[in-house]
Amino acid sequence: MRLSSVMIGTADTQPLVEYYTKLFGEPRWQDGTFAGWELGDGGVAVGPHDKVSGKNAHPGRVIWNIESADVQADFARLRDAGGTVVLEPYEAGPGMWVATFADPDDNYFQLVSPM
Repeated sequence: MRLSSVMIGTADTQPLVEYYTKLFGEPRWQDGTFAGWELGDGGVAVGPHDKVSGKNAHPGRVIWNIESADVQADFARLRDAGGTVVLEPYEAGPGMWVATFADPDDNYFQLVSPM
């Protein structure tokens, strides 16, 4: 098995599409209600979900990670593109850097050093 993507359900796709487009560029695919971005061998998508409303009440429950060879540089690029910073880069262990962002629905994602 292999994890290929993360799907983020939302009540309002437009703010998430705009946010992730600022960070990752134009979606690889978009059909009006869903949009998706390729990130290396995987991807992230956003789309409507009838069981979701408002902001995430528990944003730390599920955190998706983006591996980065240079967390500090990618952090600066995403921050400067309008990424909402939760935690600036910190060393979680020897050579293991982590930085946390939130999207408009308060879903968390992190930049992480390769494991």
